[in-house]
Amino acid sequence: MGTPADLLLPRTCAGCGVPGSGICPRCRRWLAAPRLATPRRHPPGLPPTVAAGPYAGPVRPVVLEFKEHGRAELARPLGAALALAVTVLLRSLPGAPPGPVLLVPVPSSAAAVQHRGRDHVRELAGCAAAELRAAGVPAWPLPVLRRGRGTRDSAGLDAGERRRNLAGRFRGRLPRGGELPAGTLVLVDDVVTSGATLTEAARALGGLLAAGAPGGAPPPGRTVPVVAAVVAATPRRPSRPTVADRAPVFTVRNWSGTVP
Repeated sequence: MGTPADLLLPRTCAGCGVPGSGICPRCRRWLAAPRLATPRRHPPGLPPTVAAGPYAGPVRPVVLEFKEHGRAELARPLGAALALAVTVLLRSLPGAPPGPVLLVPVPSSAAAVQHRGRDHVRELAGCAAAELRAAGVPAWPLPVLRRGRGTRDSAGLDAGERRRNLAGRFRGRLPRGGELPAGTLVLVDDVVTSGATLTEAARALGGLLAAGAPGGAPPPGRTVPVVAAVVAATPRRPSRPTVADRAPVFTVRNWSGTVP
């Protein structure tokens, strides 16, 4: 049964506009097609990145409704999609250090946070961690990156402008105690387009991993490279997601997706 607010402001799918939930089952399928992100111009240093689906079709308006128009109810399904991408990523790693999965959100600019009233990627990281814990995977957000002043929002910038805008702008800050907790670090973001943001964030996180280690060597147990997971990746060519026959099914709370 709907709430009084639903009667005044009926919910519609953010992807296609049909009445019902925030994302209808048909549009959810677009966020259940994990793939490796492959920007058209692959920047050097881009970490291996898994996306839950393509930044195309209904996914684009869903992300924008959450990110720019304050549709808070979309945080949980988008967080579940991010959790799916993280799980597929973890399955592909040859080995992982002991400990939980630590989701490191890519920070938004101060101007963007002020404009939106929140750090939406940090919010997604929290939702994804909750989904993973509900599925039996110990996971926690670890916001250890900061974005320096003078950076603009990347929306509307081309690949070259994104790189120049973000070059050297991210900084890592060790938690209290001076060291990172044991576990698998995964950079997380909402969308990867050119890869410039993730590349710079990965560089900052790599520097943070080496901070305080003798000779700048990676700390003991940190043998897994910096990796990343995102909700969606801009495809090289617009395409509908495909589902492989007899593919295994991975399920987390509030989500069921087929994993190729």
